Amino acid sequence: MLQEIVLFVSELLLLFIAVLLLRTFVAEIVWVKGTSMSHTLRNKEVLLVSKLAYGKGTKGMHRGDIVICHYPGRTAFTFSLGADLSITRHTAFVKRLVALPGDTIEFAGGKMFVNGEETPNPEKMGSIPRDYPLRQLGRNEYFVVGDNRRTSHDSRAFNVGPLSRDMIVGKATRVIFPFSAWRKVE
Repeated sequence: MLQEIVLFVSELLLLFIAVLLLRTFVAEIVWVKGTSMSHTLRNKEVLLVSKLAYGKGTKGMHRGDIVICHYPGRTAFTFSLGADLSITRHTAFVKRLVALPGDTIEFAGGKMFVNGEETPNPEKMGSIPRDYPLRQLGRNEYFVVGDNRRTSHDSRAFNVGPLSRDMIVGKATRVIFPFSAWRKVE
């Protein structure tokens, strides 16, 4: 009987480690909260996020990708395991990647300009309510915005700004729930 319990516990431990490794390095599931990405994504949809889509640096990253990212100083919780060890869970945000390192970005007159060219702003995204001065991104800076530009709290905000590469978790690839909304994310 004891041997069966030990076997069961070790199988559970191996399963837990396998899930943890998959979640850390391969894929993650993220819930959309709020309306900053509407009409592209809806509140309470569930996304599959690929952590393998991007290599090191900007490899595989494209303007227009929908990414999961962390903002500076935004954590869901921190669990301290002692003086030198803690586990921090960052709040995940869903945004569109609009500018890469070396790009220039500017918002003026209700329009967005990347590298001096006006980018398409579909009517469903709404006009851009506030200006953002011309800025060239550094070698490790990425600019993200929500599709619902009127309400999105994103890289335009003073307390967010451009993100570093380590703040981008992965690329949203599919809506997986509700099942009636199953689709590729674009």
